[in-house]
Amino acid sequence: MHMQLDGFLPFNNPMFVFIILVWSIFWKGIALWRSAQNHQRNWFLVILIVSSMGIIEILYLFRFSKKRLTIQEMKNWIKSR
Repeated sequence: MHMQLDGFLPFNNPMFVFIILVWSIFWKGIALWRSAQNHQRNWFLVILIVSSMGIIEILYLFRFSKKRLTIQEMKNWIKSR
């Protein structure tokens, strides 16, 4: 028996693709900004070139950045808006 999976695959769903796109752009923007501010050129280039759906960007921000991003800092950003 052959199952029809065309409608089931998430990348065939435009809303799913849009959500992933927004997610990636959000994290990439923050990570690029932070790496530029910290003068971490190699990280900037990796984040700019590699598309990882936010995984590399999140790892950089919370683990490898000279000044690590904290949850409290993100809460402050939200409150200040």
